[in-house]
Amino acid sequence: MTALWQLNRENKQLPCSLIQTTPGTELVLQSFCYGMEINVYPQWKLCLQGPHEFYFKNLSQKRRAMEKNGDNRKLRVCVATCNRADYSKLAPIMFGIKMEPEFFELDVVVLGSHLIDDYGNTYRMIEQDDFDINTRLHTIVRGEDEAAMVESVGLALVKLPDVLNRLKPDIMIVHGDRFDALALATSAALMNIRILHIEGGEVSGTIDDSIRHAITKLAHYHVCCTRSAEQHLISMCEDHDRILLAGCPSYDKLLSAKNKDYMSIIRMWLGDDVKSKDYIVALQHPVTTDIKHSIKMFELTLDALISFNKRTLVLFPNIDAGSKEMVRVMRKKGIEHHPNFRAVKHVPFDQFIQLVAHAGCMIGNSSCGVREVGAFGTPVINLGTRQIGRETGENVLHVRDADTQDKILQALHLQFGKQYPCSKIYGDGNAVPRILKFLKSIDLQEPLQKKFCFPPVKENISQDIDHILETLSALAVDLGGTNLRVAIVSMKGEIVKKYTQFNPKTYEERINLILQMCVEAAAEAVKLNCRILGVGIGGGIIHQHELIHGSSFCAAELGHLVVSLDGPDCSCGSHGCIEAYASGMALQREAKKLHDEDLLLVEGMSVPKDEAVSAVHLIQAAKLGNVKAQSILRTAGTALGLGVVNILHTINPSLVILSGVLASHYIHIVKDVIRQQALSSVQDVDVVVSDLVDPALLGAASMVLDYTTRRIC
Repeated sequence: MTALWQLNRENKQLPCSLIQTTPGTELVLQSFCYGMEINVYPQWKLCLQGPHEFYFKNLSQKRRAMEKNGDNRKLRVCVATCNRADYSKLAPIMFGIKMEPEFFELDVVVLGSHLIDDYGNTYRMIEQDDFDINTRLHTIVRGEDEAAMVESVGLALVKLPDVLNRLKPDIMIVHGDRFDALALATSAALMNIRILHIEGGEVSGTIDDSIRHAITKLAHYHVCCTRSAEQHLISMCEDHDRILLAGCPSYDKLLSAKNKDYMSIIRMWLGDDVKSKDYIVALQHPVTTDIKHSIKMFELTLDALISFNKRTLVLFPNIDAGSKEMVRVMRKKGIEHHPNFRAVKHVPFDQFIQLVAHAGCMIGNSSCGVREVGAFGTPVINLGTRQIGRETGENVLHVRDADTQDKILQALHLQFGKQYPCSKIYGDGNAVPRILKFLKSIDLQEPLQKKFCFPPVKENISQDIDHILETLSALAVDLGGTNLRVAIVSMKGEIVKKYTQFNPKTYEERINLILQMCVEAAAEAVKLNCRILGVGIGGGIIHQHELIHGSSFCAAELGHLVVSLDGPDCSCGSHGCIEAYASGMALQREAKKLHDEDLLLVEGMSVPKDEAVSAVHLIQAAKLGNVKAQSILRTAGTALGLGVVNILHTINPSLVILSGVLASHYIHIVKDVIRQQALSSVQDVDVVVSDLVDPALLGAASMVLDYTTRRIC
């Protein structure tokens, strides 16, 4: 199988090819896109090639491998957990292993902050989950500074060899990026014990990145949570066949959480008078690479929360260097005795799920905020650099430079009480079955030495408070009959700056001029601190307060509704469009014809020799009694009216708004056509003239601003 796979990859065969093999061979293909399985007819093997590698094993080969490992003996798995956070990810896997005793033997090793009273003695929740703890290792050297972290790693390295010699696991499961986990991975790697690393390939913007990637290089197998994390692992030269994209194990529990009695949990932790969506969960840890700044940021966060005046559940920080100083800050500000705050060392994961799911906002720099909380669409404010680089849903607002209380307070006002779409970036709730299948596929006869490859990596971009504080704007383009106009339009509907040029005669000249004007406007927008979200061109239909965009964002080309099969030529290449009758260009064309035949000018008007004839002259002539000019305007208004009737019969709007300089000249004719031609069911529609200045520019901008800033509840 390996030879076929490598041959397929290297020779760049077709994306899918079928190769006949021995009858009776059973094959299951497991996708890296969260484990989609395809059962293939027994007489075929399936080879696939694509941008993401697929993990697959012949099940009969798996059985033979297990037999070689010792007469179908069980796989001995050691799960080592260091703190409350990693246990929430490891527990679902531990439960899965425990449910299949015919395949696995489970040994549980507990170390780190689990065994410290100041951090909640969280080993008790492991016992409450009915797991037998094989070994307890006191590995934390107190002090909560950089030296204490190093000494803790050293102490763990001294104690772990005896444990691993006694347990003799086939594989050790290590989670995440903690310094305790680095000691576990180092010990197992040096003792030739296979390592399965959970959550490799992610990026969080602190020293944790270095630790996580160091564990990746020590680990033999990888379970990652997102496609980008998978690509990061591949770019770090990890073997494709030893990477499983499973999703986050904690999502198996998150997405199945259906606790209807969540209010009793909220009341227990926050008080009887607290309502759902009307409280905040705060969880902030020190950044070990800049402890002084992270403590200052924590002070600002607490000040902002005090000012925001909402009931807040504050969890104590983890045991990293700087946590002792953060606790001092909490006590200095009286958080533990403040009526709006509840400060706790630990909340059981089942209850924590309900608390964040029904919070009005979560604030801090915990990975939980940017990962798990997305499953509920709860608004999150991520402070500082600790999680920068992680993939997030649109519920996360980054405040990278949380250097003022006002900036954090403004972020709270922006986020609190919103509801975002639920995100499944980190999993679909089926990670554990994939991980167990992956464990069963491991051939202990294979060498531990790694193989390498070098595919590319994809970057991720999230929201940023500094971007939001800019003036969100759009470039609006108006292709008028006489002039081309481009404007920078703000979210408030204000025209920040407008550019006008005479409309060239040829299509190529117009396109080049539009591009040139847009480039100039975009450059000017930078100087004006305007963040351009896009460029809008065209009209629009609004349905239930939202613009209708169409499948290719070309909806509402209303000017090209055909109202006459033998009408005048239109710029779109058709005949008899509304635009061919009623646009400024069309009226200019008719005015020029009359002028060439000396039928335009009447008493009281003239056209200077150096001035081009335009629609304005046609309107002026009609007002002064020119019958020909009046007839042209009546025909144009009738064509527009017929187009409006077609729209009324198609979408039955409650309001028709005519805009532009010609609107006031057409409105009465349009109303007459509606009375004469429309069905009675739509004849009562209101037809009005827009009183906006530059409605065409504002309408074009609204299409961009509406689409790019819309958030669906």
